[in-house]
Amino acid sequence: MGQNHQVQAQEEELELNSIQDLYKSFIMECPSGSLYLHEFKRMFGVQHGTPESEYMDSIFRAFDMNHDNTMDFIEYVAALHLVLRGKLEDKLRWSFKVFDGDDNGRLDRRELRKIVKIIYKIKKGSVPDETGTGNLTAEQVCERIFQEVDVNSDGQITLDEFVEGAQKSPWLREFLQLDVNPSGWVQKYLCDRKLMSAKDS
Repeated sequence: MGQNHQVQAQEEELELNSIQDLYKSFIMECPSGSLYLHEFKRMFGVQHGTPESEYMDSIFRAFDMNHDNTMDFIEYVAALHLVLRGKLEDKLRWSFKVFDGDDNGRLDRRELRKIVKIIYKIKKGSVPDETGTGNLTAEQVCERIFQEVDVNSDGQITLDEFVEGAQKSPWLREFLQLDVNPSGWVQKYLCDRKLMSAKDS
């Protein structure tokens, strides 16, 4: 029992040290205490005008919890925690928020089509069908998502429908998994920052 308590205390100390390191990095990058979209993209090496840039716009908007067009340190840490350690359901809820452009709690075909087209470009048009033998068009992907998750067929997908449908559909989870996922960008960024600070020491 005492050993478990000791391990938990070490993990909490490690967590606190990580947060302190993140804060130092954040303040070095954003002395004002606010992270703007262009800085967010620059941090992760995302070039303007690319499909990844469009996707990062949506990611930034989803993490900007108070909708002030900046990310403060708390929003930044919440984003990192979700991307690096979040559970599947939390990540699906976050994905829904990225898709929900007007923030009304429902996805219509226009909102879904917009993000599907961006993901489709990132995947360079390589979205396999169920058999894995052919590729689907962006429009077919959109239709397929509606068929799989719009349970009541009302032409809109609620958060619950999205989460439940994605949990049941390996195809949809695979589609949402990007090679350029933010977790990869974040881990590379944090690793690079540690290497740079180690050289400075």
